[in-house]
Amino acid sequence: MRAAAQRLTSVRAKGHRPAAILQQTFGLQAQVLSAAALGMRVRSTGLRAGDVKRALTDERSIARTWLMRGTLHVVATEDLRWLVALLGPVFARAAATRHAQLGLDDDLKIKGVAALRRILADAGPLTRYELVDRLVGQGIRLDPKTQGPIHLVALAAMKGVLCLGPERDDGESTYVLLDDWVLAAESPSRDAALAEFARRYFAAYGPATVDDLSAWSGIPMTEARSAVAGARAGLTEVTIQGRSGFVRKDRLERATSWSTPQVRLLPAFDAYLLGYRRRDLAVPPALQRRLQRGGGWLHPAVVVNGRAVAAWSLRRDGRRAHVDVEPVERITRAVRAGIEAEVVDIGRFLDLDVSPGIAR
Repeated sequence: MRAAAQRLTSVRAKGHRPAAILQQTFGLQAQVLSAAALGMRVRSTGLRAGDVKRALTDERSIARTWLMRGTLHVVATEDLRWLVALLGPVFARAAATRHAQLGLDDDLKIKGVAALRRILADAGPLTRYELVDRLVGQGIRLDPKTQGPIHLVALAAMKGVLCLGPERDDGESTYVLLDDWVLAAESPSRDAALAEFARRYFAAYGPATVDDLSAWSGIPMTEARSAVAGARAGLTEVTIQGRSGFVRKDRLERATSWSTPQVRLLPAFDAYLLGYRRRDLAVPPALQRRLQRGGGWLHPAVVVNGRAVAAWSLRRDGRRAHVDVEPVERITRAVRAGIEAEVVDIGRFLDLDVSPGIAR
């Protein structure tokens, strides 16, 4: 049921519009934009990397900023403003201690955010280093070798001042005024936003628990409980490994048995593996250690019928690339065929000649 909710089955992975994919999955983590793009590929049919770029830069139907857990996410543009209004204050407060460590006191933050607004209104889109240079002219001096500048930029994003804009040709991110990039929209009350937040989460990740909602979003348990209470009329209570959880009433269905294995190559930081407090339903212990080896990275995984069976990686060499697959259990002939089909589709998506290598 979770795999289906995340569009990781052939029945659900229909269509290739990035905004529609992100609406159904309720966004994807995107500190590595190329990984988020691959996350859209695995949940679609016929999508290409160029489609994602057009949606982000030309159509502006999807947008990227700091949201769940205070990390970069890409979401449908129509969801951006109300999510920033709901989550921004939570993570701006949570970052206060780190801000102090970086020398960002309250006065500097107020002046810095105001300066960023003026700079981007005059000259955006700009990269982080271009912003640092222009901040100096506004009397705001930040050491570009520290995390101070990016924390100030993120704070401005959490306050609804800016978001990420188009990438430069070298792949470097730029920043733009939110008001220049995304149409104005009225935000709902906090209670209404929390209820909608829970409804969308359980549609994209259910069955799940309140604890899962808190872990995925980063909001405190008190607010997670309030969110579920507001959405309770549309939810059905279920039991997950002996724990109370919820699923959307319109998604309560028996798990499907497939004649052909549903094989998906999930990218790094994939939402399917980040959406819950624990991953043990989907990832065996040996593979958990392989996928999360430190440094804050969650590595790519091969998932079969919603269960991870291998790690994988992509190596590029010009117009060619190679996918290495490292299983932690026996790979059947049918699963091997599914992996090879996924590798071919990654090549189509990236417009590369990609070959697979599956360790025995």
